[in-house]
Amino acid sequence: MSVRQLLFPTDPRMRRRLRQIAAVISHHGLGLLAEQLGLSPLLGRRSTTRQRPLDVPTTAKHLRQALEELGPTFIKLGQLLSTREDLLPTPYITELALLRDRLPPIPTDQIVATIELSLGRPLTQLFAHFDPTPLASASLGQVHAARLPSQLPVAVKVQKPGIREQIEEDLKLLTTLARIAQRYAPLAAAYDLPALAEEFARAIRMELDYRHEGKNTETFGNFFRHSPDLVVPTVYWDYTTEQVLTLERIHGIPIDDIAALDTAGIDRHALAQRAARIVLTAILQHGFFHADPHPGNFAVLKDGRIVAYDFGLVGHLTPEMRDTLLDGLVGAVRGDLDLVIDALQRLGILHHSVDRGALRRDLAYLLDRYAGLPIGSYQIQHIIADAFTIMRRHHLVLPSELALLLKTIATHEAVARHIDPSFTPLPVAEPIVRQLLVERYRPEYWLPRIGTMVNDTIRLMRDFPRRLDRLLWQFEHADLEVTMHIAEYPRLVHDLRIMINRLIVALLITAGTVAFGLLVAATRPAWLSQALTWILITLGLFLLIAALALTHERRHRR
Repeated sequence: MSVRQLLFPTDPRMRRRLRQIAAVISHHGLGLLAEQLGLSPLLGRRSTTRQRPLDVPTTAKHLRQALEELGPTFIKLGQLLSTREDLLPTPYITELALLRDRLPPIPTDQIVATIELSLGRPLTQLFAHFDPTPLASASLGQVHAARLPSQLPVAVKVQKPGIREQIEEDLKLLTTLARIAQRYAPLAAAYDLPALAEEFARAIRMELDYRHEGKNTETFGNFFRHSPDLVVPTVYWDYTTEQVLTLERIHGIPIDDIAALDTAGIDRHALAQRAARIVLTAILQHGFFHADPHPGNFAVLKDGRIVAYDFGLVGHLTPEMRDTLLDGLVGAVRGDLDLVIDALQRLGILHHSVDRGALRRDLAYLLDRYAGLPIGSYQIQHIIADAFTIMRRHHLVLPSELALLLKTIATHEAVARHIDPSFTPLPVAEPIVRQLLVERYRPEYWLPRIGTMVNDTIRLMRDFPRRLDRLLWQFEHADLEVTMHIAEYPRLVHDLRIMINRLIVALLITAGTVAFGLLVAATRPAWLSQALTWILITLGLFLLIAALALTHERRHRR
């Protein structure tokens, strides 16, 4: 299917949406960006007019404005891209981080209709009081204050009607555009854009199901149930569905409102330490963290405890990922680059075309830059920014969970420094990391892993004969296909050509000397012919060995 066929589908609604996207791109002067993504046919004649080269900050600003104009799906896309500093330069990340899906509220009667249809009862039977004026209105839904029949205060989050259908249409278009860009755009050659589009589609579909957010909220609350530092709202499941989420309403001071915190007598130094401890415990111990950490999602109670809201976007780290991250951290502290690179390999960050020598040099420079600095001078966000620069240079792409992780850490550090300018994260992280490293040597850590290894070994031994038989059958029936990627293919072909040429020459010389020796044996006395034959055969073998040795030496020098 051609680009034009993909860009101009038969569905009239999709055609209208594509025309709208083209108009917005053209209006914001983003024709050059569209061309770099292989989407210039989308603009038609617009691509030759009104398009001008713009500096990066201006282009980033226009991109943010275009995404806002295109609506909820593209706003969410921009927010996701703002976490991917491994993909985009810093000016784009900075601009996209300003995206906030605060939109005008929709009429209350539509919200009420959604609640009643979703929960199956009239509003008056569900709530003792329901405030028609929303507390907040975003792209996917809006939040209203209410009271349950028991008079408990709650916050009711309601999905806007029709939003799911609109997003599904946009996701189809984004998938199509990603396939086109991946196929035709030099800019996208190093990245798997269809996979990124699929990842985004999966994330936004989960966000459209408020039951996932309720489950995330409850899971996080259970992890910190006995914590003196954190409070998580209770989920009221009898009032929660796919389109409605009802949570305990907890009032607090916005975490970035410095004047209000000082008025309430909150110790801001202790507050910053508390926030960092919560984040690091969630990441390193539980492998489950709040991945939308802008200040609006956190508040502070009068006793100094932190309240966390909005768990629509969370990150998950498997135990294996956490172990590997610890290995990489230990390698960085020790200056062991092999351990760091091995960790990157196990995390799925490295790919076959990476120049490992150049990557090693860049990592060595990064470690040398921060080695020996006083612990109070470290800023994690600067280290992360330098690491992202290296990743973009080598076209490395982070798994989505790790991209969310680094963005979360950098954002939390910025919030903590806003609360307390003297804040340094490493003194908070050090005891947590030390405890995790000590726990590696405890029986409760490694005994389950030994059991898993034994089970895997038994399964491998059990399945090995069957797999070997299948492999031999494929060999026997010529049904085995092997695909190889050789990074040094041109140089290898050159060396092989030289080696083969030398072998051919040596074999011809050897064959010639043997033939000459046989000819001498037929025409000379026996003792003389035997001596000449052995001399010529020895000479031929010597030439053959010399050719092999020269080929090996040349290969070794290269």
